[in-house]
Amino acid sequence: MKSLVHISMLLLVLGFSACSQKDQPAQAVPTLKAVEVKQQQVPITKDFVGQVYGRADIPIRARVDGFLERIHFDEGFEVKKGQLLYTIDDSPLREGQSREQSRLSEAKVNLVNAENDLSRIVPLAEINAISKRDMDAAMARRDAAQEAVKAAEANLNLANINQGYSRIYAPITGIIGKSNAKVGEYVGRAPNPVILNTVSQIDSIIVEFFLTEKDYITFARQIMADEKLRVRDMEYNLALFLADDELFPYKGKVTFLDRNVDSGTGAILVQSIFPNPQKLLRPGQFGKVRGVVNLLPDALLVPQRAVFELQGFYNVFVVGDDGIVSQKRIEILESFEDQFVVQSGLSKGEVVLMEGLMTVKTGQKVIVEKAVNN
Repeated sequence: MKSLVHISMLLLVLGFSACSQKDQPAQAVPTLKAVEVKQQQVPITKDFVGQVYGRADIPIRARVDGFLERIHFDEGFEVKKGQLLYTIDDSPLREGQSREQSRLSEAKVNLVNAENDLSRIVPLAEINAISKRDMDAAMARRDAAQEAVKAAEANLNLANINQGYSRIYAPITGIIGKSNAKVGEYVGRAPNPVILNTVSQIDSIIVEFFLTEKDYITFARQIMADEKLRVRDMEYNLALFLADDELFPYKGKVTFLDRNVDSGTGAILVQSIFPNPQKLLRPGQFGKVRGVVNLLPDALLVPQRAVFELQGFYNVFVVGDDGIVSQKRIEILESFEDQFVVQSGLSKGEVVLMEGLMTVKTGQKVIVEKAVNN
């Protein structure tokens, strides 16, 4: 009787197990997004540290020395070309003008006397009443007096110019900085300020940075490859990132390459210009200049989200025509926007997974939902 009970229970357990296995569904094939490896021309960019200068930074100099009498502008604001900036005490200069005016008058009197003497001697010389030596001496005194008048006029003109230098005007329209001298200070002679201030035009700004010798050679070959391409004709294709890492809204272009590579640093100076209509940028600022240093005509691109790192190497999951997943190691050359430029390990048209990188395994079958590789 007990044997029959045991047999019945065994049959019941086997039957339940068979039903459970029969009811369990087969594992579903996952559907994952993937993209094809594309090939296109890619510009390789590089960042350089650049310093900002005004389109024109003109120092305001004291060309004569004296006591600073008055400042006629507001520091840090715009001044107009020809606007009066500084007045230097011109009392000594006016004294110099008076002195030179007196010397000119004296020279003119001497000239009149010399001409009168000559006019009296000429008739006597015609009748041989005086010697030829006396005639020559009178003419020489007249000529010397004429030259003395010219010299006095030049000295007076110079005194007038120097007196004019006591009033200093803005050479250009721009932003003026903080004055290096105060009213009452003696200026125009070292060690006191000779450069009183600086006016900068900042409607456009100059950004200077340095290219390494290697980058310069690449850049120069691009110019040489296109006969129509010259530095002065280059397009506005430089980007500028400010100290807060924000992109400056206006593009810049290269305007100047220095004549030589600095033997100490192995770099060459590059000058670029950027529009600055809002006058946001000021001289002395620093930023990152991003420019194209090379062009890859047939670069292979794969989205960065499709790449994972394993033991220091970059890898992707490639899906074959049969839907089977395989893992491939790749080498990355550069970054381009949100994609990687692949140096080796992939070919154009291969399909790589963008999803399930943490769960999918080599040899697993998947269904591919292709996305556009932009």
